[in-house]
Amino acid sequence: MKGFNPSFGPETARNYDNSPRGDEAETVRFLAGFGGRALEFAIGTGRIALPLRESGVEVDGVELSPDMVARMREKPGGEAVEVVLGDMSTAGTGRTYPLVYLVFNTITNLLTQDDQVRCFENAERHLTPDGVFVVECGLPGWAARDRHQFVDVEAVEVDHVRLDVNRYDPVTQVLDENHVHIGVDGIRFGPIRQRLTYPGEFDLMARIAGLRLRDRWGGWNGEPFTADSTRHVSVYERAA
Repeated sequence: MKGFNPSFGPETARNYDNSPRGDEAETVRFLAGFGGRALEFAIGTGRIALPLRESGVEVDGVELSPDMVARMREKPGGEAVEVVLGDMSTAGTGRTYPLVYLVFNTITNLLTQDDQVRCFENAERHLTPDGVFVVECGLPGWAARDRHQFVDVEAVEVDHVRLDVNRYDPVTQVLDENHVHIGVDGIRFGPIRQRLTYPGEFDLMARIAGLRLRDRWGGWNGEPFTADSTRHVSVYERAA
């Protein structure tokens, strides 16, 4: 995607919380079961970290975008969160945690296999001996689309339409995606690039980092992971 800027700037930060997924409570409940201290990679606006702190878990964060962190600081409790500004594949806090987590497909923002491996290695460095690394990510289905490109219609209303325009490169596993809003007030674009990865590749990354898969679920409520699952919640622990 020519000219794509991967940083989450002021406009993205301002609008990020306008479209919640609706599973935030389930996410927090699942993560709260792993202990009283956690590190969130790509903490963003605190969508998960702040309610997780309210549940009694001390949460630190790593975040690339200062604008996303500034948005979190505006929320109740946001000033109390310790955040290291930097790349989640390399930045460190100098502490270890019973839980490191990375949710909402965010690992796909790392656009090479090497960077995704480094993310697993960084998580391992931050784990206590009995700690776990939790990764939530959708399952890619784009490789089966005709010519690896497609447009999905997300909304059709009297005064606007929303289109999801995609092109997938099976060699790099990178999906170029743009959410296009066409309305009476003009045209807006929401571009994003992702490197799509299947669970088996994540498991190999974990092995390289000295971790192994402990559990895999089809959702935050412990749904079985099956061929019909649209995402996975994978729990990694240190290898014996």
